[in-house]
Amino acid sequence: MSSLATRSAAAATLAVAIAVPLAGTAQAGPGEVPGTAGASTLTDTPEPERPDFYEPPAQIPSTPGTVIRTEPASFLLDPLGLSSGVVTATRVMYSSTDADGVPIAVTGTVFVPTSDYVGSSERPLISYTAGTQGIADRCAPSRQMAELVEYEGIGIARTVSRGYAVAMTDYQGLGTPGTHTYMVRAAQGHASLDMARAAQQLQGDDVDGDNPVGLMGYSQGGGAAAAAAELASTYAPELAIKGSAIGAPPADLAKVGANIDGGLYNAFALFALLGVATAEHIDPAPLLNDAGERVAAAVEGDCVFDLFSHAFKDSGQYTESGLDLTELLATEPFASAVEEQRIGTMEPSAPVVINHAWGDDVVPFEVGKQLASDWCDQGSRVTLNPGLTPTHIGGMIPHVEKSMYFFEKRFAGRNTANSCWRL
Repeated sequence: MSSLATRSAAAATLAVAIAVPLAGTAQAGPGEVPGTAGASTLTDTPEPERPDFYEPPAQIPSTPGTVIRTEPASFLLDPLGLSSGVVTATRVMYSSTDADGVPIAVTGTVFVPTSDYVGSSERPLISYTAGTQGIADRCAPSRQMAELVEYEGIGIARTVSRGYAVAMTDYQGLGTPGTHTYMVRAAQGHASLDMARAAQQLQGDDVDGDNPVGLMGYSQGGGAAAAAAELASTYAPELAIKGSAIGAPPADLAKVGANIDGGLYNAFALFALLGVATAEHIDPAPLLNDAGERVAAAVEGDCVFDLFSHAFKDSGQYTESGLDLTELLATEPFASAVEEQRIGTMEPSAPVVINHAWGDDVVPFEVGKQLASDWCDQGSRVTLNPGLTPTHIGGMIPHVEKSMYFFEKRFAGRNTANSCWRL
């Protein structure tokens, strides 16, 4: 099982994802689809009891983006709740579809400033996709906010301060039953677009179908926002998407996996192993030895801060064959499953900015640059902003600031510089 080992540094919060599915096919039954009532995890590891809000109904609405239930969010953007006077927060369960088009329930949070938006358009809505949280239900952003440990509060607070409404999805299976489909292109893109649809349906939140929409995310969230940008024209053509701000996107999982195999961020490979295997109906059992099965079951309950003990391990020690992550990615069914998650094969529905640090130690800069080039080749307008701040974690705050500049331009009907001529 590829790079099961890993630990993610506490700072590694902003993590990214790499993918490595498993071998052997297995058909998912009706109770095995993450985000549906009674779904089980890929490893059959029992999940702790979750709050009632996160239990999906027996029947999920077939129209994506339909609001299933709401409740006030117990925590906004600061530990003392001081932001409650300037922003409202609502926890939402809504319908979406998985990579196979099966209706699922997904949760998330919608933030709306209480002050009027002073820009030239209706109040913008940002569908905000989080970076790596982990794979256990307790890692869901909407739950971590209540526990004061959600690092994405940095980006959300900055976005809300500009007067934008923000809708952040928890993704498929993160918070709800079943294994989180970490780094699965279609599932993450659908969850982002349907989160925007759900936010437009909330009563009294100053957001409806007339509001311009932006897509934004970093790391895993950058991949999700990029996937949503590609899928929007066919999956959610009614959304008035004006642009997408994408940071450190793991658009080519094979290259990301090779970069982190055996290193500090090995844990993200295991998350992706389980997530992609779940979506592609691949059974890990024939691939893993006893030690690998124990690690996989344990990681079903891990968040990004729990994985220090897994770093710098040889991933080959967990597989029956002894193959490490990089070697496994080159074999079937891995190669096809990883290629299925490739981003850059479809034209985004609106201009995009890609913010990526040259010194990114998780997602190589060349991966982001190649995504920009691929989109340019398809006729997209792309702004590529190489960053000087070192490391993957260091690139997040510059990404947030550059995204604000990009959105101010786009919501006012203007463009940022086109980088396609130099790619």
